Amino acid sequence: MAKIKKIAVLTSGGDAPGMNAAVRAVVRAALYHHIEVVGIEHGYEGMINGEFIKLSSLDVRNVIQRGGTFLRSARSLEFKTKEGRAKAYQNALDHKIDALVVIGGDGTFMGAGIFSQEYDIPCVGIPGTIDNDMYGTDFTIGFDTALNTVVEAIDKIKDTASAHDRTFFIEVMGRDAGFIALQAGIACGAEAILIPEVEGQEEKLKEFILSQTKAKKTSQIILVAEGNNLGGAHEIANKVAADFHDLSIRVSVLGHIQRGGSPTAFDRYLASRLGVAAVEALLDNQRSIMVGYTNHEVVHVPFNKTIKGHRNVSAELLTVADILTI
Repeated sequence: MAKIKKIAVLTSGGDAPGMNAAVRAVVRAALYHHIEVVGIEHGYEGMINGEFIKLSSLDVRNVIQRGGTFLRSARSLEFKTKEGRAKAYQNALDHKIDALVVIGGDGTFMGAGIFSQEYDIPCVGIPGTIDNDMYGTDFTIGFDTALNTVVEAIDKIKDTASAHDRTFFIEVMGRDAGFIALQAGIACGAEAILIPEVEGQEEKLKEFILSQTKAKKTSQIILVAEGNNLGGAHEIANKVAADFHDLSIRVSVLGHIQRGGSPTAFDRYLASRLGVAAVEALLDNQRSIMVGYTNHEVVHVPFNKTIKGHRNVSAELLTVADILTI
């Protein structure tokens, strides 16, 4: 492979706290190896529209503590077409890009994998999503921050739930995965946790509420992943209210506050390690891989495995959650 002289970096899909720290690490690792770096604003859409900006070490100063992504992000329908990718490739040629680092989730990696195959440009991915559902890595950038945001919010809601003897249904993000709900539920002492990965939760929920009533527990926190099989928090709360008229029920949807905020120390650390690892992988002639983090070590996982693979929630954590609701 020809020597890499210039790398481009972009963030794509949903933003996650720590993305800026990852961009910073990519930029400084590239400069350390005497490689030029450009940032692409608005992800693949910006690549199609030619939104390339040169990045220096000073350009990424004081971004490590910022949430969101200063490169900004967007979802690109045009990049899913051959014509769109052809425009992106021409812009990459015009800016003399030799390799690409993409930060995002499985959709981001799928796009990078196709682009790399079509135009023979090495691409390496860094997992950035608060859902923590990427196959091949123990943690994704942004998950730890989102988890802490959720726990802090629930702690405050518990105060008012206890003061007024209320049952709160709290909805957190997790359209296809329950990692945030499960781990936050354990961390904050939720009385019940409803996630997409577990079947038959409706009957269990009714049995649980009956048992809580008999135990004279007057306030409850029921955590709901948005992609739960029973529906969202409002839908589930309405079903429960129809069966349990004496409960004082409230619903709180945490929404996009889970994506924002300054990244935690762990997310900054993880993003920094993976950003450096992505550049080093390119220099080692790697392509179409994700740099992940497993057992406290950086690992390389092919895009096709991260996209096709499915990460399951831990059976042990499900058991722990059940035990602690007694």
